[in-house]
Amino acid sequence: MIKIIFLLSCTILLSLNTNAQDFEMNGSEIGFDVSFSSSTLGGNVGLGLKYGLKFGENLILGPSARYERTWVKNQTTGLNGSYNVYGGGVFVHGRFFNVLFAGVEYEILKSPFAVNGLLSVSNSWAHTLFLGGGFSKEFNESFRINAGIYYDLINAENSPFRRSYSVSQKNELGQVVKIYPIIFRLAFFIPLS
Repeated sequence: MIKIIFLLSCTILLSLNTNAQDFEMNGSEIGFDVSFSSSTLGGNVGLGLKYGLKFGENLILGPSARYERTWVKNQTTGLNGSYNVYGGGVFVHGRFFNVLFAGVEYEILKSPFAVNGLLSVSNSWAHTLFLGGGFSKEFNESFRINAGIYYDLINAENSPFRRSYSVSQKNELGQVVKIYPIIFRLAFFIPLS
């Protein structure tokens, strides 16, 4: 897994096609993504924060933190419950032509799920390694929007993101035979300096 991270990081750095002086630190940014869902069966609200150091015009990297609160309402039994997911990690994004971005995001999250994917009494740690990319646009040097699709290279059985995976493969009977570890994420970045 370390080799994959190293190769992806090198690929992003090489594809930026800049010289050494362009990698001087060029300010910092704070980024965030928000998740929210609600239904008669429950819902969730979450926040992911990123603090990025900007190198040149195309590379941003730094630490990240995530918190998510989920609640469940069982209509049949009348039992209600909730759980929290939290943790941190690091990220690297390369930005291209003020239109595209590609990146790697690693997080380790305290997960309420056991290795078999079921809710557990004792929480465990889940590792995620998302490789992704998509649309990236800066507006009036005030903020940037990243809208991307991410694939979890680790796809841990106890990952709290598993319930968010919506891309699946079906057989000829319409039954789901495989769910791909893909999520969609909308993030906002605000320059600090």
